[in-house]
Amino acid sequence: MKPGLDKAVFSYSTSSDSGELEEENKLLRDTVEQLRGEIEKYRSPALLVAEVGDVIWQGDARHAVIKVPNGNQFYVEVSEHVKDLVPGDSILVEQKNLTVVDKVSSTKKFAVEQFVILEKPTVSWKDVGGLKTQVEEIKEVIELPLKKPELFRKVGITPPKGILLYGPPGTGKTLLAKAVAHSTKSTFIEVVGSELVQKFIGEGAKLVKEIFELAREKAPSVVFIDEIDALASKRVDMGTSGEREVQRTFMQLLAEIDGFKNLGNVKIIGCTNRRDILDEAVVRPGRLDRLIEVPTPKRDGLKEILKIHTRKMKVEKRADMNKILNKMEGFSGAEVKAVVTEAGYYAIRANRTLVKEADFFKAIVKVKRTEEAEGKDFIGMFG
Repeated sequence: MKPGLDKAVFSYSTSSDSGELEEENKLLRDTVEQLRGEIEKYRSPALLVAEVGDVIWQGDARHAVIKVPNGNQFYVEVSEHVKDLVPGDSILVEQKNLTVVDKVSSTKKFAVEQFVILEKPTVSWKDVGGLKTQVEEIKEVIELPLKKPELFRKVGITPPKGILLYGPPGTGKTLLAKAVAHSTKSTFIEVVGSELVQKFIGEGAKLVKEIFELAREKAPSVVFIDEIDALASKRVDMGTSGEREVQRTFMQLLAEIDGFKNLGNVKIIGCTNRRDILDEAVVRPGRLDRLIEVPTPKRDGLKEILKIHTRKMKVEKRADMNKILNKMEGFSGAEVKAVVTEAGYYAIRANRTLVKEADFFKAIVKVKRTEEAEGKDFIGMFG
């Protein structure tokens, strides 16, 4: 190779290497800057989420009255770059002197979805057995006003806002609520009463308010409050902060039911195993005034429930269903379902798809034994 060509190749190789090194250096500098930024994030203190109570101007200086999560209120300064601050806004405040440094874009003060089950149920009236009277009452109070509201306007009456289902555990109260939501194509919003009682002052009441706002947005909807006795039990003058917070939340629930805002296509179904401890304020006329008892099923009811749960099951033809029903006397609907499930498991363990009469008898014994064991544990804890 000629000397001039060797020099050109060497020059090209050197410039190529320096270009690669420059690219690597640039990449490393960017990485270092990114890591420095991350370290600064770790060093910077967390900001506190609060709510604006009022905005106050003193000359050109802007201040705000804010409410922090524990319920305390403070008069604080507002950073100049925070624009359009109005009462009710969610804000970020610096922890040391509580200066307002930014607004939170979300309009929700609570993630309501953490406290409720929101769904479109697939349970139909065909899945409900042994509760003919209760089904008719619920259709009358909940289904008819949602499906034919013009009928009530013509007659000139206002339909009930809600109902209370009460009775022993496992008798089908939740099933009835889901079935009516399905039949009216309503959104089913399920919340447990104990979840509404929050730790900090006023939070439970706000949560109740937001649940009903959600219900109005998703209307037609059915708000199902399970274990309502945790919230709406008879009020006693104990004077503890926890007791006062429960009462505040309860009063908010009553205010939402009575409400300045019409509930419209929102229906409320309360559910409890302890009707005797409920405060009369929640079941008076104009609130949950239709009380529907859901008792342990009688023999005909048990027969219907057993038929519903075994309709997709291959049961041997010689199985005597009357004998099986005799053994299940006093069972709830949930216990009947448990028996059918256990009978299916006995067939699976024997590598069969056909369920035999003996499988049902063994399942009944197992369910009874489980119930007795749970009863003994309960007595052991509180007896």
